[in-house]
Amino acid sequence: MGTLMLYFVVVVHIWTVLFNTCNAARLGPASAKFSAILVFGDSTVDTGNNDYIDTVVRANFLPYGQDYPDGPTGRFSNGKLVPDMLASLLKIKEAVPAFLDPKLSDQEIITGVCFASAGSGFDNQTNAATKIIPVLKQIDLFKKYIARLEGIVGEEKAKQIISGSLVIISAGTNDVAIIKEVDSEYQHFLLDRTQTFVKELYDLGCRTMIISGLPPVGCLPIQMAIARRNSSELRCLDDRNSYAQSLNRKLVKMLQQIQQMLSGSKIVYLDMYKTLIEMIDQPQKYGKQQASDTSANIWIPLLTELNQVS
Repeated sequence: MGTLMLYFVVVVHIWTVLFNTCNAARLGPASAKFSAILVFGDSTVDTGNNDYIDTVVRANFLPYGQDYPDGPTGRFSNGKLVPDMLASLLKIKEAVPAFLDPKLSDQEIITGVCFASAGSGFDNQTNAATKIIPVLKQIDLFKKYIARLEGIVGEEKAKQIISGSLVIISAGTNDVAIIKEVDSEYQHFLLDRTQTFVKELYDLGCRTMIISGLPPVGCLPIQMAIARRNSSELRCLDDRNSYAQSLNRKLVKMLQQIQQMLSGSKIVYLDMYKTLIEMIDQPQKYGKQQASDTSANIWIPLLTELNQVS
């Protein structure tokens, strides 16, 4: 219930963002037509890439995928992830496949894929020991995707597909969750990496991008567990949440500046902090009796790898 409600709220939130941006602002979301969907980031959007790399950070076993038609797929969820639901809502496809899936068809390539890797971050050192694919390294996968797409539809058509694609980026949580000390210098580092990533995507032809801000990182189960070692009370870590909010504010300003620099781009910030903290602070609205129950049910299916590798 908690996870399903979370996904529903997130999809509606993104849908609202799309309604107020891009061609959706003019035509309405039902008429907004994206040629494909391209996904980058961490476990919140990884549809199975980690199943095809040498890492322990995987979700190819039950209870993951227990509600998915074919069972576990590598998604850190009991069923579909937000990109899948969004792709279906936009009438692009019913689910977004992992790019590393060796059985990927040409048609799947044409309508978009996922490059995300659970456990990853903008910092290449985040969970590096687990051999996941850092966000900036996902660009290499994207370049391979472009080459294959060009081989299927030709160079000019490929450019049209990429420029007409909806790009989803969800990352940064792992970076902030595992650092020992919170400081502004690391914020600047992450912002710089984010800017580099967005510019690279733009240079490769992407024009419409939705970038998710950080969630309440201090409410992740692993963060609360650390705090509980010195207290019997299960609580969110205020310093981590404040850090996430501070970084989000800086991210908003930076994305506005980047959009002005990159002609023809539409770069949209997605405020996930506000959406999720409300679910934690007001659990009764979402069918839960207490905040600790809500936060656990929200975060464990989404970011389980934090408990595994941190």
